[in-house]
Amino acid sequence: GHRIHHSSTQKNKCTHMLVFLYMLIFINTHTINDTQHNQIQISKSLTLLLSGQNGSKIPLDCVHHQGVRTDVASVTSWSAPILWEGTFDPILIDSIYKQQNLTIAATVFALGKYTRFVKDFLESAEQHYFVEFRVHYYLFTDQPESVPEVKMGENRSLTVRKVQSLNRWQDISMGRMEKLEKLIENELASEADYIFCLDIDTKFYGHWAVESLGRLVGVIHPWFFDAPRDRFTYERRPESQAYIPAGEGDYYYAGAAFGGSLEDVHHLTKTCREQLHIDAANSTEAAWQEESHLNNKLLSPEYMWRDINESAAQIKVIRFSNVAKNYAEVRPNP
Repeated sequence: GHRIHHSSTQKNKCTHMLVFLYMLIFINTHTINDTQHNQIQISKSLTLLLSGQNGSKIPLDCVHHQGVRTDVASVTSWSAPILWEGTFDPILIDSIYKQQNLTIAATVFALGKYTRFVKDFLESAEQHYFVEFRVHYYLFTDQPESVPEVKMGENRSLTVRKVQSLNRWQDISMGRMEKLEKLIENELASEADYIFCLDIDTKFYGHWAVESLGRLVGVIHPWFFDAPRDRFTYERRPESQAYIPAGEGDYYYAGAAFGGSLEDVHHLTKTCREQLHIDAANSTEAAWQEESHLNNKLLSPEYMWRDINESAAQIKVIRFSNVAKNYAEVRPNP
């Protein structure tokens, strides 16, 4: 990763904006004699200010506390924040987004023996994932009758879609891109504001909410977050559409969790689907299927850990993690 050093002018601008924001929040929450109308107007002003709807937008790096964590890179070379525990204020960010009445779509695929992971995924998501926000889960499975009853909170729902299973886990993994593309095209445009595409063989262990929202959001792979670039398992064959030459690439992203705005995720899934089909036509299969294609385009590994991983000093909290399992037993093929 790389650090970006902002000018003193930018730092002063951020400081002045945040002082103003905290004054608004303080007034809104501590003034006893304010009328309800005034409190609503202050909240609205805060929302407009940060969303840019009044023409004055707070840069995300003003809300993102750069430099607080000196043990990790907290910003990319293209100035995108990398979210680690301690680099953002969840109370401030939640107060902004709760005014916007957002709906978050979450998609998961549970085919074959992977249906065994549905219950833990949903129950843990209800405890930690976008709590107090509207969430619509979309579960694609070949066994709808095996989906367990899970109590949903207010404004949270589950839609189960039957899909055909496939004989190779590689094909299952690749096929989800086309299904996600069609779901966004046919349904989500009028139903959701953001979407996250997650693996089902996972559990939530900690807070995952609006701090993760962005136009296109990837998660740094837990295997490679502190590894040198030459160890990344990029697709190195030039004939593949996912090819990344030696010496290039900044991070290795996990295919198990990605998301963003509907428009940007639709573009991503469409691009991946097209590239995967080109590779298939040329009898080429990227080393890690769609995961390799995602790397052509940041949440820290807190947002995609692995239960079997040893702890790491940089990981202060685990929010979402792959559960331990016997891949040979749950996958339809080696």
